[in-house]
Amino acid sequence: MLVLAVLLLCAATSATASTQGAAAAAAGPRLNNNQLYKFSYTTELLLDKAWGSKEGSAGYRISSDVNINLVWRDPSNKDDQLIQLSISNVRIEPVTERSEKNNILHGATTESILGKTKLAALTKPFLVHLKNGKIKAFYSYWSEPATIKNLKRGISSLLQFQIHTGKVVENDVSGRCTVQYQATQGQVTRTKILETCKTSETGFTTHSTVLGVNRKSSSVTVFKLEDGFIRSAEAEETHFLGVNAHRSTAAKILSRQSLVLLGKEAGPLEVAGKDIAGVVKSVDGKLAAVGVVPEKLKTQCKGCPSLFEHWQAVQKQLEPASLSKATAPRSFLGFIQSIRKASKDEILKVLKSASKTTLPQVVDAVTSSQTPASLDAMLEFLNFTDAKGSVLQERFLYACGFASHPNERMLQALLNIAKGKISSTEIKESVVIIMGALVHKLCLEGSCDIPTVVQVKKMILEGPESTQVESEVQMYLLALKNSLLPEAIPILTKFAESEVGSYSTIALTALERYDVSLITPEVKQTVNRIYHQNRRIYEKNVRAAAADVILSSNPSYIEVKNLLLSIGNLPHEMNKYMLSKIQDILRFQMPASKVIRRALEDMISHNYDRFAKVGSSSAFSGFMAQSPDVTSTYSLDILYSGSGILRRSNMNIYGASQGSMLHGLQVHTQVFLNFFYHYYFVEKNLSYANLLFLFVFQVAIEAQGLESLIAATPDEGEEDLESFAGMSALLFDVQLRPVTFFKGYSDLMSKMFSMTGEPMNVVKGLILLTDHSEVVQLQSGLKANAEFQGGLAIDISGGMEISLWYRESKTSVNNRGALVVTGNVTVDMDFLRAGVEVSFDTEASLDFITTVQFSEYPFLVCMQMDKATFPVSEYFSRYESLSSGKSIMSRKAKKQLVPGSEFPLHQENSNMCKRVFESSW
Repeated sequence: MLVLAVLLLCAATSATASTQGAAAAAAGPRLNNNQLYKFSYTTELLLDKAWGSKEGSAGYRISSDVNINLVWRDPSNKDDQLIQLSISNVRIEPVTERSEKNNILHGATTESILGKTKLAALTKPFLVHLKNGKIKAFYSYWSEPATIKNLKRGISSLLQFQIHTGKVVENDVSGRCTVQYQATQGQVTRTKILETCKTSETGFTTHSTVLGVNRKSSSVTVFKLEDGFIRSAEAEETHFLGVNAHRSTAAKILSRQSLVLLGKEAGPLEVAGKDIAGVVKSVDGKLAAVGVVPEKLKTQCKGCPSLFEHWQAVQKQLEPASLSKATAPRSFLGFIQSIRKASKDEILKVLKSASKTTLPQVVDAVTSSQTPASLDAMLEFLNFTDAKGSVLQERFLYACGFASHPNERMLQALLNIAKGKISSTEIKESVVIIMGALVHKLCLEGSCDIPTVVQVKKMILEGPESTQVESEVQMYLLALKNSLLPEAIPILTKFAESEVGSYSTIALTALERYDVSLITPEVKQTVNRIYHQNRRIYEKNVRAAAADVILSSNPSYIEVKNLLLSIGNLPHEMNKYMLSKIQDILRFQMPASKVIRRALEDMISHNYDRFAKVGSSSAFSGFMAQSPDVTSTYSLDILYSGSGILRRSNMNIYGASQGSMLHGLQVHTQVFLNFFYHYYFVEKNLSYANLLFLFVFQVAIEAQGLESLIAATPDEGEEDLESFAGMSALLFDVQLRPVTFFKGYSDLMSKMFSMTGEPMNVVKGLILLTDHSEVVQLQSGLKANAEFQGGLAIDISGGMEISLWYRESKTSVNNRGALVVTGNVTVDMDFLRAGVEVSFDTEASLDFITTVQFSEYPFLVCMQMDKATFPVSEYFSRYESLSSGKSIMSRKAKKQLVPGSEFPLHQENSNMCKRVFESSW
């Protein structure tokens, strides 16, 4: 017992001694009293392409001497210190070797670059309060320029570290960041997890990952210690910013800091005092705690044109005739940047001066700018009580729908418009539908509970049940389709079983957009009831939409088997459509392919009787482009009626990048062709002018209720449908307002006979696809402004050729477009500016051609989707300038041609095309 007591006493004594030793150990750097530490300090900035360039980087190096000494220490805590830093012998030079011609700093002195005032401010001593190795306060002068204070903060950040391993949250010039420390004998490695840093300058980005910008960053500082303080500190920070869909459009920011001890000598005595505030006042009464967080820089563009001057310079590029050229989106992007710096009155001046032909493009640019001034200007300029302005009103609404970073104010503006007087029913529908898209984007940003969003959610969720007007019910359902609210799923499920076919179609296509995890067993039961017609008879296009939902929602073995067993008991063309759909899923390796293969092992569902069905309907998917950056796919589903009328056509284009999917385009159509060739052209001998309307939109026309006009028997469930034609489009994840071409036989006739024979322009416009802006705060105290924008110019037109002699027609829908993506990274210190720009552009075309031979019945119909050879150009520029106006810029370009091709469609179409072209010879 005595031995045990002695051992416990020794252990307790040892533990106490250990604890006391730990308490005495330094938490961070400690300075010796009455000693002056003399350091050399260098910070470098390099801006370049992500993978370097032969021309060298843009940027500069700032070097100086830094003297550091202890001013005051808390007697009760050796780690509570007030430190003074003094900068001298400042030098600014190029970061890389330059010829005299390319050296903007050649012949310049530090004073001529900075100016006397800034140089004097930079060399004025400042104080840092360190406690337990962390910066508690930074003391400088309020009157100093922000750039000077930020540089001083950058040097101070090299004094903050801890000498034991662990992860902590720290505040410094980078913001509030999580930091990992790894300590070994005489060395500490600090790794700043930059993704966690929170700063006051947040910026914005595109909601779509596919169209967005990715940033990868790292920051590592290695401290070597000597006698409790720094012998050297070497920091390197890198940021890579690139466009996800085109990774070569990327820029790199490299920032280095180096603090090296040159020697020590006798320094000033420690100041007596009880607290920090009193000590600081005794050193210099003008010193103030200005905070370690960097200040925003107010930069002014000297010699930049006004918004109106910019508009005069670019207006020719924004004429409709130029919208297929790369100059159009490039001018569009530059114009947006100018608008974002302009006042409401300046914007209104441009809107009021624009010509009739360029005004729609100006509306695109002003709305896409998404500033308070631009929104106020648009709301004042547009008069929603005037039906004559519907074209501009719709352009404004669509640009709102495509907004990269909408806010509550934009949604509130649309809500106010919806509550006010609107002369056009179509515009009112667009307002509500676009509000659904804004709700979705705001919810993605975490703003689903802000007051205006809550108000709009309530409106569109209650909307379908609040009215009996068919167009209004469709309007609310389309808004819910855009919103993708989980709360909307029960409502959409209910309307999927509606007796009105349009309600069912909208509800089912909306459910297909939801994440599979939200498709509950109740939803699946409803969709299966619709497809198998357990409760009532449905139109073919409704059943086809239900099949799409089933097959895209992780179908079970039983669901797939029941689908397979239905083939053979469906209407003639739907049998062929479902068979083609199943085969396409297997061929294209879609998610449902595994369970389909398992179900096909059963010979009851997989046999010749089912898989030998013939018809014209089809489903086909293919690749438009495959690269390490992005994969683009297309699909074309076509469903005919039993009488030969093309009942439903669905064209989809998807883009995938970084594990995310973008629904680039969906054109949902129910198209009719053969009836018009036979009844109107052959029997009635209508002119080219009368038929043009029909042929131009033959890939974008919904049709129903036309069988009675050719004495054909309608399919089951479609006996009482009214004649109707229209188009529904979804573009870049935004459902647009469906367009009605005619409703009823008399409406069809009046529109046909009012058509002219001129080629038709279907769509022309500009869309801001990529929009990313952020301030990259560097540990050195410098700030990099990163701006990435992508603009798309669209020019879609249609035309038709008819040969009476050969009884053949050729219809084409020509899609011309130009895409420009630019990335600009700039570090502007007021007295010295450096930056790089990376960009690419392309001018492409995609033609849909339909050739019909009506010399025999049934008619021969051949569809083609052709991509022409197109150029892709990449550019890299670097630039540097001084406040004096002296500047240099270099620009390099790389161009290549991408060969054209014809995209394959379903096999039946290929067989038909072969017959068409053989007979042509």
